[in-house]
Amino acid sequence: MADIVVTRYDVHGMPVDQYVTALRERLPEWDIALAETPEAERDLIADATVLTGNDLSPELVDAADSLQLFAGTYAGYDHLPLSELADRDIALTTASGVHGPNVAENVVGSWLAFARGFLTAHRHQRNHVWQSFHTDDFAGSRVCVIGLGEIGEAIVDRLQGFDVETVGVRYSPEKGGPTDEVYGFDEIHEAVVDTEYIGLACPLTDETHHLIDEEVFKTMHPNTVLSNVARGPVVDTDALVGALQRNHIDGAALDVTDPEPLPVDHPLWDFENVLITPHNAGHTPSYYERLADIVAENVRQAERTGEWDGLRNQIDL
Repeated sequence: MADIVVTRYDVHGMPVDQYVTALRERLPEWDIALAETPEAERDLIADATVLTGNDLSPELVDAADSLQLFAGTYAGYDHLPLSELADRDIALTTASGVHGPNVAENVVGSWLAFARGFLTAHRHQRNHVWQSFHTDDFAGSRVCVIGLGEIGEAIVDRLQGFDVETVGVRYSPEKGGPTDEVYGFDEIHEAVVDTEYIGLACPLTDETHHLIDEEVFKTMHPNTVLSNVARGPVVDTDALVGALQRNHIDGAALDVTDPEPLPVDHPLWDFENVLITPHNAGHTPSYYERLADIVAENVRQAERTGEWDGLRNQIDL
């Protein structure tokens, strides 16, 4: 039997055995196994101390007699059986921070693409058109980052040197942050009113569901470019389509949508000022290495303390 069991689901199309190898390099004295079939999952989880993967069914929780930790391979955790984990006193951690550098680059890259007219340039190249076009300076802009967790802070870090003014929005604005100004979610209109670039990096909660709605779009500057790497429902999709149709904003870069996947006949596909990527901002060849660092750190801490508590990225159940 194995101490640590890795479920069989690949992340971003990268073979999960790479994750197993990374864990074995960091925890050589631990018995680590890959559950390659549903039957293997059921058999191996019975005696496992740690299970790590993207999903977990209530049935697997029931079959876990010795499980101390479920180490999620995603930053999100709302799809997991939280009450069952809490009832069994099984710790839960996430992959928060694994995505920080690459998702931040995705956001800043999308803003630069709009500022420098790369979408227009690509259309011209595709059509063999040699025609000059207007562009903007990203420098001197006012940039708003909504959500100042690890991804939000990584975005702000990468804005250093661009000579931009930064605004942050977070649940607890009294904590401050790395931006020039910090607002609460109830001050969303004040935060976005003069911003030209807005990045969504907040979790999806009751408070952030449709945070960006028709009224907020009306408050935005007509030159605003909205980049969403949070969750699709943070934005009211119908309101976004309406804002684009009425030129209330300059454009949008969407790595997440609502619904997702975006239906083939959805109007968002056809706007020339919309850049769509298929929930791909989180992809990085370093994903499993970064994730294994987090899991190994937590396992080592539990070895030292004898407690599966106070872990990095632990969720309070």
